[in-house]
Amino acid sequence: MTAATAPVSSTAAGALSAFLRGVERRALVVAELQCGDPTVAEQALVAVMRAFAGIASDVPMAQWPDRFWILLAHRTPIRVPAAGGQWPPELAHLPALAPAARLALLLRVGGSLDEAAAAQILDLPVADYQQALAEACPRDAQGHPDASAWRALAEQVQLRLRDLPLSRLQRLQQPVAAPAPSQDAASWRTPNKADATPTRAPKRRGTRRLPWKGLLIVAVTAGVLLGGAAWWKHARGGADPVASAPEGAVGDAGPVTVEELPAEDLPVTAPVDPAHTASDAAMLADPELAVARDADLYAWFAAGGPVPVDESQPQPSRPEPATAGLETSTDE
Repeated sequence: MTAATAPVSSTAAGALSAFLRGVERRALVVAELQCGDPTVAEQALVAVMRAFAGIASDVPMAQWPDRFWILLAHRTPIRVPAAGGQWPPELAHLPALAPAARLALLLRVGGSLDEAAAAQILDLPVADYQQALAEACPRDAQGHPDASAWRALAEQVQLRLRDLPLSRLQRLQQPVAAPAPSQDAASWRTPNKADATPTRAPKRRGTRRLPWKGLLIVAVTAGVLLGGAAWWKHARGGADPVASAPEGAVGDAGPVTVEELPAEDLPVTAPVDPAHTASDAAMLADPELAVARDADLYAWFAAGGPVPVDESQPQPSRPEPATAGLETSTDE
């Protein structure tokens, strides 16, 4: 039994193909100048492309460049190139460098990566990557960095990028190996149509049978539930309501019993004073009691207090000032 490949949408396949077409030229030049062998460089790049096509759907598109260059830079023929490589005379400075310094230089001038991105791809701090670039920089007779030689080296790398034959790029698109004997060889660019379109199982045709097994299961389940409910109701009916009540709750144990309190628990009432009772009765019988209760109001009015406003009548929207109706000594 073989695992089926997840279907790839046409949009995702188109985005992947466009990305690889845009990066394959620079990647091939970097790989070739790093190992000094065009055949090894093509094989390593094809393997990286196939590996990247397998993980591209799980990686955000913004991270595709970093992930692609990480796969290429950590490929064994690129990371640790074998001896015996050959370089053109105009790039004779490259074989004199250590592999790590040469790769740092090629990522900068061939891959067109900035220092932060190249340092992340090589898993180095930015300061260490800058030190590797300094070691890869051409030197003059006095041992100082030669800026003109650096520019000439970068121009030669860019010239190889522009002059790269199209036939070499087309060889990268050729199938490498069939993944299984039962499957056709396919390029890394486009998914296999047999994998992209899932096959549907043929529909079975025949007499339709009633689902007796399902009905039997439903009937048995319903019977078990009804029996459990009847048993639970019977068990609840014979249980002691007080004993079955949770802690802190009140249980109904029967009718409420009433008993009289003892005499010593009755509240003590103070005896009534006959003298106070007679004076209170005389005060309540006085006809002037209502006037006496409003004595403070009459005293306030007699002292010259203002008369309250009659709220029963509608008030003017712009009332007169409070001092308008008062007489003063200067009015005479």
